[in-house]
This record gives sequence, structure tokens and C-alpha cells, in this order.
Amino acid sequence: MTAKATPEQLEYVANRARNVGEMFYSRVNETGHREAFRYPDADEEWHSVTWAQAGAKVKNLAAGLVSLGIEPEERVAIAAGTRIEWVYADLAINSAGAATTTVYPSTVADDAAYILSDSDSRVVFAEDDEQIAKLVAKKSELPAVVKVVTFDGATDGDWVISLANLEELGKAYLEANPTVIEDRIAATTPESLATLIYTSGTTGRPKGVRLTHDTWTYEGAAIGALGILGPDDLEFRWLPMAHSFAKVLMSTQLAIGFAAAIDGRVPKIVDNLAVVRPTFMGAAPRIFEKAYGRIVTMMEEDGGVKLKLFKWAEKVGLEVSRLTRAGKPVPAGLAFQHKLADKIIFTKIRDRFGGRVRFFISGAAALSADIAEWFHSANVLILEGYGLTESAAGSFVNHPDAFKIGSVGLPVPGTDVKIAEDGEILIKGPGVMAGYHNLEGETAGALVGDGWLATGDIGRVDEDGFLWITDRKKDLFKTSGGKYIAPSHIEGVFKGVCPLASQMVVHGNERNFCSALITLDPDAVAAWGEANGMAGKSYTEIVNSPEINAIVANDIEELNAKLNRWETIKKWAILDNDLTVESGEITPSLKVKRRVVEDNYKEILDGFYA
Repeated sequence: MTAKATPEQLEYVANRARNVGEMFYSRVNETGHREAFRYPDADEEWHSVTWAQAGAKVKNLAAGLVSLGIEPEERVAIAAGTRIEWVYADLAINSAGAATTTVYPSTVADDAAYILSDSDSRVVFAEDDEQIAKLVAKKSELPAVVKVVTFDGATDGDWVISLANLEELGKAYLEANPTVIEDRIAATTPESLATLIYTSGTTGRPKGVRLTHDTWTYEGAAIGALGILGPDDLEFRWLPMAHSFAKVLMSTQLAIGFAAAIDGRVPKIVDNLAVVRPTFMGAAPRIFEKAYGRIVTMMEEDGGVKLKLFKWAEKVGLEVSRLTRAGKPVPAGLAFQHKLADKIIFTKIRDRFGGRVRFFISGAAALSADIAEWFHSANVLILEGYGLTESAAGSFVNHPDAFKIGSVGLPVPGTDVKIAEDGEILIKGPGVMAGYHNLEGETAGALVGDGWLATGDIGRVDEDGFLWITDRKKDLFKTSGGKYIAPSHIEGVFKGVCPLASQMVVHGNERNFCSALITLDPDAVAAWGEANGMAGKSYTEIVNSPEINAIVANDIEELNAKLNRWETIKKWAILDNDLTVESGEITPSLKVKRRVVEDNYKEILDGFYA
């Protein structure tokens, strides 16, 4: 296994499209008859769209934007959840030569106004009445916004129009200017601005990351060059399209031509997987943690013979997983047991994901190595990857035939990595941002030397070229005893031993020991309550029960047994509520805002050390 890209891979990357519009319409022209997208309607019926149909829709919308006066590289924002219209809007913006500003639907009105103002966005695609209300409330602060285009909301015949209205404007404009979109695409250079992604950030004001057309065409070509996906694959895409991880998947789809089923409603993921039956899916670690927790707690609730069988299958699966990953032969007796375990236990686990998944790709945050290993023992492969918004997300990924659990994989073809003297990971390549929007000082701090991106993460590259992340540079802390602590490592181990866990936030900077705030998964808590005589009781009542506290105490004891003495958790508390995007304690990509949580629960933390 090696980090070196092959000459064929580098040639594939070098022959990429000049811009996103060219990439999209090349796909339309090459495979117009094939399925491009699936999406559900209000009645949960799924509909299919070919590349040719998508191409016609996007062209009309792009021309509609031009008719509204949108010029090359001007910003057009999308404030919506993941849905087919988000994809159409984004492709239309880039095909018109303009740049997409991304706004999470959970963004509060003040932050949304800041993003739209800072980006000078001129048109906003707004999902529904909720998003429109934010814009109306801040209209006086948004003089640059000439029009709002809504997917589902009410129109006013003036400032707010429907998506269908925009399409009609485009059709009329194309009659008079039939080559306008082809002309815009031809005039768009690889260096032209394609996307302004505002980092939701775990601290401070969001920063606009400037990503060019070449960034996205490179990302699609680099993943395509790996050969791990083909045109017959089917992706299920639920990730926020406002996040760079989902945008990489979109670029990869354009490069390769597989179909994607799109629905961003998180509560519908499990139901959708059973219907869509994808061959792969990208996800944040929280999704795998929830699935792991639910499966384990269900088995424990059943107890008896079922639990014994499950524990036996787990043990057999782990033995086989470790032998195969070490390149060692599996004894015939163990192989037979594994085949039996697969038939009676593991197949049911895979069926929860639709039964056809070849692999998952995990990104946006650190995945617990214990959970990844547990899934691999059940013949469910999770390939962890790594990147930042500032590197267009797709910088490293494990491969189905070359992976190391716990690592974030090999660099994609065309990306270079080096480790600074202080252990910080530096990345260089076409995926790296052009800089932060309107923030020259911040840009100079992030792009160092000859265009290397300082990631803020600490890590190492092993002898085979795999990258291992130790922790966020800014999250590392030192106890009063002088010991450095990597909190995300401890938190990841805990999620592997506590199936009820949702989040753990380890604390201890300049303290004499480590403590932790813990939240439990509401779904797992409700299921546990049903099975343990607490049906109908509130989340708060259940998590404060002596029984739950005893379970977590045992899990903390198991966690501590896996840690160095100075890393062990001496005191902890279960919070009365889970962390949520709405509370501002986690980002839309499900990363904990550590400083916000520590501020919100300062009294509890201080109490640990009183």
C-alpha cells in the first residue's frame, strides 16, 4: 500500500473539465439517457430524473438568473435543506458563471443577514416561508438582494418569486438569447469563483471560504481516478448540501455519472435506505454511532438466547476482521463460524442499510475506531476520509482494498501532505481554497509557505502513506500537572463502549484532572425506557434515574481502563438534554462547539473542581 498516485490517475485528474458547467453538460451529453437523480414527493413517492432532463431544467434556471441581471462571479445564495431543488439551483448558478453562497436552513436571521451581506449575494434561493421570513425581517440590511426565489414558500409577485417563475423567465430569455448559457460556460475560467461556503465554525463569526471551479472539477476527478466508484453505483445523499462533504459527492457524481437519491431529512434516513437500497453513502460519524447504539441496545433488551448469539457473532466477527486486516489466514473452523454468524446476525445488520451497500464514507468529524471495527466485523465497511472546507473536504480517503481503521486514509491523487515541526498537518493541491472572503489577514494565517494550508489538526503519516489524526491543535489542552490531553480521542473511545452515548465533552485545561459532560441519545434512551419499566417518562427523568447512572458509571470505568492514568475521567455528569444544532452547541455537520458547551455548563464544570 502506497500514497503515490499512478501516472494513469494523474493523467485522469489533469484532463478534468475547466469548470463546473462544462463538467455537468459533458455528463449530460455523454449519458443523457441515464438516471441522474431520484427524489421523494410530499406523498413519499420517489421520482427519477435523467441527466438530459436535469440539463434542460438547469439551463432554464441559469438563463433565468441571467435575465435577473446576474453577472459572472456574482453571488447567488441558497438557504435550504438538501433536496433536488438545491442541486438544480447550484448547478444553474455555476452554469450562469455565478458563484453559490451556502446558507444552512438552521442559520438564525442575524447570521444569515451577515453571510448575505458579506458575500454581496444578489439573489437568494429560499426553501420555504421560514427562510423567506428571515429575509423579510432583514430586508433593510440586504440592499444588494434584488430577488428571492422560493422552492415551497408563498410569493409576493415582486421581491419573492417561485422556482417555476424563474424557469419561465429563463425560457423566455433563451428564445432571444439561445446560446447565452453555452457562452457563460465558455467564459468561465478554472480560477473563477464557484462557491462561497461559510464555515459554521466551532468558534466566532462564520468565514467565507472561496472555492474555485477548478477546486470542484479537481475533487470530482481525483475521487473518480481512484476507481472505487462506477456509473452503476447508487448514492443516497442526505448530508447538508451547504457542507463541503456533500459538494464533493456532487462533483464526484458529475465526474463518474452514477445516480444519487436525494433527501436531507435526517429522521427519514433509515426508512429511505430501505427504499432506495444504495450501494454507497457519505455520512457524519453521528449516524454510525446512532446505528451502533440502537443495534446493541436492542440486542441487550432482547436478552436470553438472542443476546448470547449476538455476543458470539461479535466475537467471531472481530477475530476475523483483525486477522484479515493483518493479512493473516483465517482458520477453517473460524471461517465456518463467521459464515454462520453472517447468515443469522450480520445480514440483518446490513439489511438495515438496504442490503446493497458496498461501503460508507465517513467524514466531517472523527469516527471512533472501535465503532468502525465493530461494523467491519459485521461485513459493513466504513471508509473514513478527511479534509476541511478550506481544502474542499476531499483530501484523504481510505480505499476498499487499502484501508486502515483509525486512519483517514491516503491523499487523493494530486494532493500533497507534510507534517510541520509542531505536528500540524499541512495540505497542498488544487483542492485548497483561494482564501477567505474579505479576510486577508485570516487568509495569510491559513495559507503558509508556498501555498500550504495549515489545517489546525495534529497528525502523522505512517510508512504506507496513511494519515492519522491525533487531535485538533486548538482542542489539545494541558492539565495543571503538565500532561497534554487530546479530548477527541477520549470521546471517540467512550462512544465505542457506551451504546447509549450521544456526545461527550472532555474538560480539564489547567485543571488537576479530566472531567466530562455526557449526553445520551434520545432515541436510545426512549427505547431503553420502554424495555425497563419507564415507558412514557421524559428524557430528563430517564437519564437522571439511578439505573441509567449505574450503566454510564460502568461505561466510564471501561473507558478509563483503556486510557493513560492522566487521561482518565474522574468526575462526570449526564446533561438533562442532548446537544442540538438549534441550541448552537453543535454545528450543522454535527461537530460539537466545545467552547460553547463549556460556557453553557460552566457551573457544573466548576463544581467538579470545587
